[in-house]
Amino acid sequence: MQNEPMYEWGDLRIFLAVARQGSTVAAARTLGVNQTTVARRIAALEAALGVRLFDRRQDGYRLTEAAAALRGQAERIELEVETLTRLVAQQSRGLEGSIRLTAPEGVAYFILTPWLGEFMDLYPDIRIEVIATERFLDLARGEADMAIRSSSTAPTETGIVFRRLAPQPCAVYCSQAYAARHGIPKTAAALNEHVVIGADGALEKKGPFAWLAAAAPRATVRHVCSSFVNIVAAIKAGHGVSTLPRLIAANDPELVECFELPDLGRHFFLITSEALKDLPRMRALHDFIVARAAYMLEGTPRRA
Repeated sequence: MQNEPMYEWGDLRIFLAVARQGSTVAAARTLGVNQTTVARRIAALEAALGVRLFDRRQDGYRLTEAAAALRGQAERIELEVETLTRLVAQQSRGLEGSIRLTAPEGVAYFILTPWLGEFMDLYPDIRIEVIATERFLDLARGEADMAIRSSSTAPTETGIVFRRLAPQPCAVYCSQAYAARHGIPKTAAALNEHVVIGADGALEKKGPFAWLAAAAPRATVRHVCSSFVNIVAAIKAGHGVSTLPRLIAANDPELVECFELPDLGRHFFLITSEALKDLPRMRALHDFIVARAAYMLEGTPRRA
Protein backbone atom coordinates (compact mmCIF):
# COMPACT_ATOMS: atom_id res chain seq x y z
CA MET A 1 0.00 0.00 0.00
CA GLN A 2 1.42 3.38 -0.98
CA ASN A 3 1.94 6.02 1.66
CA GLU A 4 -0.53 8.89 1.67
CA PRO A 5 1.02 12.28 0.74
CA MET A 6 1.99 14.19 3.89
CA TYR A 7 1.33 17.92 3.84
CA GLU A 8 -0.37 20.55 5.98
CA TRP A 9 -2.88 23.31 5.43
CA GLY A 10 0.03 25.75 5.77
CA ASP A 11 1.57 24.26 2.62
CA LEU A 12 -1.62 24.87 0.64
CA ARG A 13 -1.78 28.41 1.99
CA ILE A 14 1.74 29.05 0.70
CA PHE A 15 0.86 27.42 -2.64
CA LEU A 16 -2.10 29.79 -3.07
CA ALA A 17 -0.02 32.83 -2.10
CA VAL A 18 2.62 32.02 -4.73
CA ALA A 19 -0.06 31.29 -7.33
CA ARG A 20 -1.70 34.66 -6.65
CA GLN A 21 1.45 36.76 -6.29
CA GLY A 22 3.48 35.10 -9.02
CA SER A 23 6.72 34.85 -7.02
CA THR A 24 8.06 33.50 -3.78
CA VAL A 25 9.33 36.97 -2.81
CA ALA A 26 5.91 38.59 -3.12
CA ALA A 27 4.22 35.62 -1.43
CA ALA A 28 6.67 35.85 1.48
CA ARG A 29 5.78 39.54 1.99
CA THR A 30 2.06 38.71 1.96
CA LEU A 31 2.47 35.87 4.44
CA GLY A 32 4.97 37.62 6.71
CA VAL A 33 7.66 34.97 6.35
CA ASN A 34 11.00 34.86 4.59
CA GLN A 35 11.41 33.91 0.93
CA THR A 36 13.57 30.88 1.72
CA THR A 37 10.77 29.37 3.81
CA VAL A 38 8.28 29.83 0.99
CA ALA A 39 10.56 28.21 -1.59
CA ARG A 40 11.37 25.31 0.75
CA ARG A 41 7.70 24.64 1.54
CA ILE A 42 6.73 24.70 -2.12
CA ALA A 43 9.47 22.18 -2.88
CA ALA A 44 8.29 19.99 0.01
CA LEU A 45 4.68 20.15 -1.21
CA GLU A 46 5.72 19.16 -4.72
CA ALA A 47 7.67 16.22 -3.30
CA ALA A 48 4.72 15.13 -1.16
CA LEU A 49 2.27 15.32 -4.07
CA GLY A 50 4.70 13.90 -6.59
CA VAL A 51 3.92 16.63 -9.10
CA ARG A 52 5.56 19.86 -10.24
CA LEU A 53 3.36 22.82 -9.30
CA PHE A 54 5.26 25.76 -10.79
CA ASP A 55 7.49 26.55 -13.73
CA ARG A 56 10.36 28.66 -12.34
CA ARG A 57 10.99 31.49 -14.80
CA GLN A 58 13.02 34.68 -14.79
CA ASP A 59 9.86 36.73 -14.46
CA GLY A 60 8.40 34.63 -11.65
CA TYR A 61 6.56 31.41 -10.84
CA ARG A 62 3.87 30.17 -13.24
CA LEU A 63 1.36 27.43 -12.47
CA THR A 64 1.81 24.19 -14.31
CA GLU A 65 -1.21 22.56 -15.91
CA ALA A 66 -1.45 20.10 -13.04
CA ALA A 67 -1.31 22.89 -10.44
CA ALA A 68 -3.99 24.90 -12.23
CA ALA A 69 -6.32 21.95 -11.81
CA LEU A 70 -5.49 21.78 -8.08
CA ARG A 71 -5.92 25.48 -7.39
CA GLY A 72 -9.72 25.40 -7.26
CA GLN A 73 -9.71 22.61 -4.68
CA ALA A 74 -7.08 24.42 -2.61
CA GLU A 75 -9.23 27.56 -2.63
CA ARG A 76 -12.25 25.54 -1.45
CA ILE A 77 -10.15 24.19 1.42
CA GLU A 78 -9.05 27.74 2.20
CA LEU A 79 -12.69 28.83 2.43
CA GLU A 80 -13.56 25.90 4.70
CA VAL A 81 -10.64 26.68 7.02
CA GLU A 82 -11.65 30.33 7.21
CA THR A 83 -15.24 29.32 7.95
CA LEU A 84 -14.10 26.93 10.67
CA THR A 85 -11.90 29.64 12.20
CA ARG A 86 -14.85 32.03 12.35
CA LEU A 87 -17.07 29.37 13.92
CA VAL A 88 -14.45 28.59 16.57
CA ALA A 89 -14.18 32.29 17.38
CA GLN A 90 -17.95 32.53 17.70
CA GLN A 91 -18.09 29.48 19.94
CA SER A 92 -15.28 30.72 22.16
CA ARG A 93 -17.30 33.82 22.97
CA GLY A 94 -19.95 31.50 24.43
CA LEU A 95 -17.50 29.51 26.55
CA GLU A 96 -18.34 31.24 29.79
CA GLY A 97 -20.88 30.93 32.58
CA SER A 98 -21.71 28.24 35.15
CA ILE A 99 -22.53 24.55 34.91
CA ARG A 100 -24.03 22.61 37.81
CA LEU A 101 -22.69 19.08 37.50
CA THR A 102 -23.97 16.36 39.80
CA ALA A 103 -22.35 12.98 40.40
CA PRO A 104 -22.16 10.29 43.08
CA GLU A 105 -19.76 11.16 45.87
CA GLY A 106 -17.11 8.67 44.80
CA VAL A 107 -17.15 9.83 41.18
CA ALA A 108 -17.05 13.47 42.23
CA TYR A 109 -14.15 12.91 44.63
CA PHE A 110 -11.98 10.37 42.80
CA ILE A 111 -12.68 11.16 39.13
CA LEU A 112 -14.17 14.59 38.52
CA THR A 113 -11.93 16.51 40.89
CA PRO A 114 -8.70 15.37 39.16
CA TRP A 115 -10.25 15.92 35.71
CA LEU A 116 -11.64 19.38 36.30
CA GLY A 117 -8.26 20.99 36.89
CA GLU A 118 -7.43 20.44 33.22
CA PHE A 119 -10.89 21.58 32.13
CA MET A 120 -10.59 24.83 34.07
CA ASP A 121 -7.20 25.49 32.48
CA LEU A 122 -8.75 24.98 29.05
CA TYR A 123 -11.86 27.08 29.80
CA PRO A 124 -11.00 29.63 32.49
CA ASP A 125 -14.32 31.49 32.09
CA ILE A 126 -16.50 28.44 32.80
CA ARG A 127 -17.42 27.84 36.43
CA ILE A 128 -18.20 24.25 37.49
CA GLU A 129 -20.44 23.71 40.52
CA VAL A 130 -20.09 20.06 41.58
CA ILE A 131 -23.03 18.60 43.52
CA ALA A 132 -21.86 15.34 45.09
CA THR A 133 -24.88 13.24 46.02
CA GLU A 134 -26.19 9.71 45.67
CA ARG A 135 -29.63 11.12 44.86
CA PHE A 136 -30.65 11.44 41.21
CA LEU A 137 -31.32 15.14 40.75
CA ASP A 138 -34.04 16.22 38.33
CA LEU A 139 -32.30 17.96 35.43
CA ALA A 140 -35.54 18.79 33.63
CA ARG A 141 -36.69 20.76 36.68
CA GLY A 142 -33.38 22.60 36.96
CA GLU A 143 -31.88 20.85 40.00
CA ALA A 144 -28.68 20.43 37.96
CA ASP A 145 -27.50 20.99 34.38
CA MET A 146 -25.51 17.80 33.79
CA ALA A 147 -25.07 14.54 35.65
CA ILE A 148 -22.89 11.46 35.79
CA ARG A 149 -24.89 8.52 37.11
CA SER A 150 -24.15 4.92 37.93
CA SER A 151 -27.15 2.72 37.22
CA SER A 152 -28.25 -0.66 35.88
CA THR A 153 -30.91 1.00 33.70
CA ALA A 154 -30.77 3.88 31.25
CA PRO A 155 -32.43 7.12 32.38
CA THR A 156 -36.06 7.45 31.30
CA GLU A 157 -37.15 10.87 32.50
CA THR A 158 -38.26 13.51 30.02
CA GLY A 159 -36.34 16.70 29.23
CA ILE A 160 -32.88 15.08 29.13
CA VAL A 161 -30.45 13.51 26.68
CA PHE A 162 -27.93 10.91 27.75
CA ARG A 163 -24.88 8.98 26.62
CA ARG A 164 -23.67 5.65 27.98
CA LEU A 165 -20.06 6.24 29.06
CA ALA A 166 -18.70 2.89 30.21
CA PRO A 167 -19.56 -0.26 32.15
CA GLN A 168 -19.01 -0.25 35.89
CA PRO A 169 -17.26 -3.47 36.91
CA CYS A 170 -16.90 -3.84 40.66
CA ALA A 171 -14.74 -6.00 42.92
CA VAL A 172 -14.20 -6.75 46.59
CA TYR A 173 -11.20 -4.97 48.10
CA CYS A 174 -9.21 -5.00 51.31
CA SER A 175 -6.08 -3.23 52.49
CA GLN A 176 -2.56 -4.62 52.42
CA ALA A 177 -2.59 -4.64 56.23
CA TYR A 178 -5.90 -6.53 56.40
CA ALA A 179 -4.64 -9.10 53.91
CA ALA A 180 -1.52 -9.67 56.00
CA ARG A 181 -3.55 -10.24 59.19
CA HIS A 182 -6.63 -12.08 57.92
CA GLY A 183 -5.88 -13.31 54.43
CA ILE A 184 -7.81 -12.50 51.29
CA PRO A 185 -11.32 -13.82 50.58
CA LYS A 186 -11.29 -15.34 47.10
CA THR A 187 -15.00 -16.15 46.71
CA ALA A 188 -18.35 -14.78 47.80
CA ALA A 189 -18.79 -17.70 50.21
CA ALA A 190 -15.46 -16.89 51.86
CA LEU A 191 -16.76 -13.44 52.83
CA ASN A 192 -18.74 -15.07 55.63
CA GLU A 193 -15.41 -15.76 57.39
CA HIS A 194 -14.27 -12.13 57.14
CA VAL A 195 -15.10 -8.70 58.49
CA VAL A 196 -17.25 -6.72 56.05
CA ILE A 197 -17.70 -2.95 55.95
CA GLY A 198 -21.41 -2.31 55.47
CA ALA A 199 -23.26 0.49 53.72
CA ASP A 200 -26.10 2.57 55.11
CA GLY A 201 -28.55 5.13 53.79
CA ALA A 202 -28.73 5.65 50.02
CA LEU A 203 -25.62 3.51 49.51
CA GLU A 204 -27.23 0.45 51.11
CA LYS A 205 -29.59 0.02 48.15
CA LYS A 206 -26.91 0.47 45.48
CA GLY A 207 -26.32 -2.71 43.47
CA PRO A 208 -22.80 -3.62 44.64
CA PHE A 209 -23.52 -3.03 48.35
CA ALA A 210 -26.87 -4.82 48.15
CA TRP A 211 -25.03 -7.73 46.49
CA LEU A 212 -22.43 -7.75 49.28
CA ALA A 213 -25.06 -7.89 52.02
CA ALA A 214 -26.88 -10.75 50.27
CA ALA A 215 -23.68 -12.67 49.47
CA ALA A 216 -22.27 -12.60 53.01
CA PRO A 217 -25.19 -12.81 55.47
CA ARG A 218 -23.00 -14.38 58.19
CA ALA A 219 -20.04 -12.02 57.85
CA THR A 220 -18.99 -9.92 60.82
CA VAL A 221 -19.97 -6.26 60.34
CA ARG A 222 -18.27 -3.85 62.74
CA HIS A 223 -18.25 -0.69 60.63
CA VAL A 224 -21.15 0.76 58.63
CA CYS A 225 -20.81 3.88 56.46
CA SER A 226 -23.33 6.12 54.71
CA SER A 227 -20.54 7.88 52.76
CA PHE A 228 -18.73 6.27 49.85
CA VAL A 229 -15.53 8.20 50.59
CA ASN A 230 -15.70 6.94 54.18
CA ILE A 231 -16.03 3.35 52.95
CA VAL A 232 -12.83 3.78 50.96
CA ALA A 233 -11.13 5.24 54.05
CA ALA A 234 -12.38 2.36 56.22
CA ILE A 235 -11.02 -0.25 53.78
CA LYS A 236 -7.63 1.48 53.71
CA ALA A 237 -7.62 1.64 57.51
CA GLY A 238 -7.96 -2.15 57.62
CA HIS A 239 -11.46 -2.22 59.16
CA GLY A 240 -12.63 -4.93 56.77
CA VAL A 241 -13.46 -5.72 53.17
CA SER A 242 -16.02 -4.08 50.94
CA THR A 243 -16.91 -3.57 47.31
CA LEU A 244 -15.74 -0.70 45.11
CA PRO A 245 -15.87 0.16 41.41
CA ARG A 246 -12.64 -0.82 39.71
CA LEU A 247 -12.29 2.57 38.06
CA ILE A 248 -11.90 4.11 41.51
CA ALA A 249 -9.94 1.40 43.30
CA ALA A 250 -7.79 -0.36 40.73
CA ASN A 251 -4.87 2.06 40.64
CA ASP A 252 -4.68 2.68 44.37
CA PRO A 253 -1.58 0.89 45.73
CA GLU A 254 -3.10 0.68 49.22
CA LEU A 255 -5.93 -1.55 48.00
CA VAL A 256 -5.85 -5.25 47.13
CA GLU A 257 -8.48 -6.74 44.84
CA CYS A 258 -9.87 -9.93 46.33
CA PHE A 259 -12.21 -11.05 43.54
CA GLU A 260 -14.47 -9.55 40.91
CA LEU A 261 -18.21 -9.27 41.43
CA PRO A 262 -20.55 -10.88 38.92
CA ASP A 263 -21.77 -8.54 36.21
CA LEU A 264 -24.52 -6.45 37.77
CA GLY A 265 -25.27 -4.69 34.50
CA ARG A 266 -24.31 -1.28 35.83
CA HIS A 267 -23.03 1.52 33.62
CA PHE A 268 -22.00 5.13 33.90
CA PHE A 269 -24.25 7.55 32.04
CA LEU A 270 -23.61 11.18 31.15
CA ILE A 271 -26.92 13.06 31.23
CA THR A 272 -27.57 16.60 30.03
CA SER A 273 -30.57 18.89 30.27
CA GLU A 274 -32.16 18.93 26.82
CA ALA A 275 -32.88 22.64 27.12
CA LEU A 276 -29.18 23.42 27.73
CA LYS A 277 -27.37 20.78 25.65
CA ASP A 278 -26.54 23.09 22.72
CA LEU A 279 -24.93 25.84 24.80
CA PRO A 280 -21.21 26.07 23.96
CA ARG A 281 -20.12 25.65 27.58
CA MET A 282 -22.30 22.54 27.95
CA ARG A 283 -20.94 21.00 24.76
CA ALA A 284 -17.39 21.76 25.91
CA LEU A 285 -17.85 19.92 29.23
CA HIS A 286 -19.80 17.08 27.61
CA ASP A 287 -17.07 16.44 25.03
CA PHE A 288 -14.34 16.78 27.68
CA ILE A 289 -15.92 14.10 29.89
CA VAL A 290 -16.66 11.75 26.98
CA ALA A 291 -13.08 11.98 25.72
CA ARG A 292 -11.64 11.04 29.10
CA ALA A 293 -14.23 8.38 29.84
CA ALA A 294 -13.10 6.49 26.77
CA TYR A 295 -9.89 5.45 28.53
CA MET A 296 -10.25 6.42 32.19
CA LEU A 297 -13.56 4.82 33.16
CA GLU A 298 -12.06 1.35 32.83
CA GLY A 299 -10.66 -0.19 35.99
CA THR A 300 -7.52 -2.31 35.89
CA PRO A 301 -7.61 -5.15 38.41
CA ARG A 302 -5.02 -5.27 41.15
CA ARG A 303 -4.71 -8.64 42.81
CA ALA A 304 -2.38 -9.83 45.51
